[in-house]
Amino acid sequence: MGVGQGSALSPILSALYLSLLFYIIEKRFKNLNLPISTLSFVDDGLFIVQNKSISISNSHLFYSYNILSKLLSSFGLIIEHSKTEIFHFNRSHGPFNPPSLNLSPLGGSILWPKELWRYLGFIFDRKLSFHKHIDYYTNKVMSTVNYMKLLGNSSRGISLVQKRLLYRCCALPIALYGFQLWFYNKAPILYYMKILNKMQRRAATWILGAFKTSPTEGIKAIAGLIPIKFHLQKITKRSLIRPFKLLDNHIIKNLMNDDPPSTKTMNSHNIGSLTKGFIINSTNKSYGIFPSFSPLDPEFSPGSQISDNFSNCFSFNLVNKKEKN
Repeated sequence: MGVGQGSALSPILSALYLSLLFYIIEKRFKNLNLPISTLSFVDDGLFIVQNKSISISNSHLFYSYNILSKLLSSFGLIIEHSKTEIFHFNRSHGPFNPPSLNLSPLGGSILWPKELWRYLGFIFDRKLSFHKHIDYYTNKVMSTVNYMKLLGNSSRGISLVQKRLLYRCCALPIALYGFQLWFYNKAPILYYMKILNKMQRRAATWILGAFKTSPTEGIKAIAGLIPIKFHLQKITKRSLIRPFKLLDNHIIKNLMNDDPPSTKTMNSHNIGSLTKGFIINSTNKSYGIFPSFSPLDPEFSPGSQISDNFSNCFSFNLVNKKEKN
C-alpha cells in the first residue's frame, strides 16, 4: 500500500523509513574511519569526500557504495545504477582530467566524471563559478519574455501594470533561483550582473514597448524595475531569517556559529570558520538582530503574555467588512 505520485505524504514517509538507514551508514563510516559525509533529499542521496588525492577519494567512494548497496538490499531497496554519477571539484588552474570510478564489481557501471553536475535544479561546475547556472536560468527567462510578447504590445493586449506584475512574479524568480550560491559577501558578481541586467533590459523594453536603442536606466525607471543588485540585496535580507527557523540539529545550523563574529577562532572543529558563502555571511549580518528565546518559556503561556498583563493599554477596533464605509 502506497501513496499517490506527488503526494505531500511521500517525502515524510520516505524520511521516516530512511532515517534508520542513514543512521546505520554514518555509524559504519565512523567505525571504519571513512571521512565521508552523507546528504539526502527524498530519494536523491549524496556521498561527499574531501581529499587532495583523487585515487583515495575514489577508493572511499567505492567502499561507501559497497556498504550502501548491501544495506539497501537488507532494507528491501535497490540502487538505480544508471542514475549514479560522480563529480569532482577542483581549484587548480591547469588541466584537470580525473580518472573514472569502476563500480562494475558491485553491479554498477563505470562512472566518468562530468564537466557539469545538476542537483535539485542547481548547476555546479568544478570551480564553483556558477556561470553555467546563471546562463541557463537567464536564457530561460529571456525565452519566457519572448513568449510573453504574445500577450500584448504597446498598442493592444494587457496593460503595462499587468506586464510588470507578470515579469516580477513569473520571470524574475526563475532567473534568481539559487542566488544564495553566488551572491554573498566579497563574491565576484560582475559576470552575473552583466547577464541579469541584459535580461532585465529586454523585459523593460517589452513592458513599455520601447525602442531597442532606448537608454537602459531610463526604461527600467519608467517600468518601475529596481536594479538587479538592489533587488538581490532586498531578498537577501528577507531570507536571513530562514536559517533561524530550522531545527538545531539541521546541517545548515552546523555550518553556523552562534558566537559573535569578532570572537570566532580558526580551529579544525569549527566548520563555519572554514566555509565562506551565503550561510556564513547571513550569520555575521544577523547576529544581534534575532534574539534567542525559548518557545516553552512561562511568559509565552496563556495568561502571562503582554496583552494579558497590560490589557488596559491595548485597544482593538473591529471593522465590519460588509459595510461600505
